[in-house]
Amino acid sequence: MSVTLRPATSADAPAVAKIWRDGWRDAHLGNVPDGLVEVRTDESFATRASEHVNETVVAVVGGVLAGFVMVIADEVEQVYVSSEHRGAGVAAVLLAAAEQVVVRNGHKRAWLAVVEGNTRARRFYERQGWVDEGPFDHYAPSADGLILVPAHRYVKFVSNA
Repeated sequence: MSVTLRPATSADAPAVAKIWRDGWRDAHLGNVPDGLVEVRTDESFATRASEHVNETVVAVVGGVLAGFVMVIADEVEQVYVSSEHRGAGVAAVLLAAAEQVVVRNGHKRAWLAVVEGNTRARRFYERQGWVDEGPFDHYAPSADGLILVPAHRYVKFVSNA
């Protein structure tokens, strides 16, 4: 399987939103506060996917958008792969790309937040060399303000410079 990475375009936003919504639900339902679930509507994913096109790298497999990663400064904010492409190595390719974006953004260390109950993601990040620094209070954005979401902070040194 060949994975092609490229910067997202506005035309990718609907596919990104669908992958994000479906993957978010798989990973977060039952693991985050009900208030966050209530505000994570289809429209919220569509809006956020459009707003963050410039921070998004997409993975394409066989002409199909298979996943994406969003990086803002030193934070790997989102990493999602469509259910059809999970387990095929797409996530590892996207995460490696995200680490390079963090380096290009001028940072030596990347970080990301993972909710406690998302054991699949936590195991994945650990296999990729990320270290769990422990629990912290993550604040997820919503149209009505920030929502407290208990999470774990994972970090990785991405540059020796």
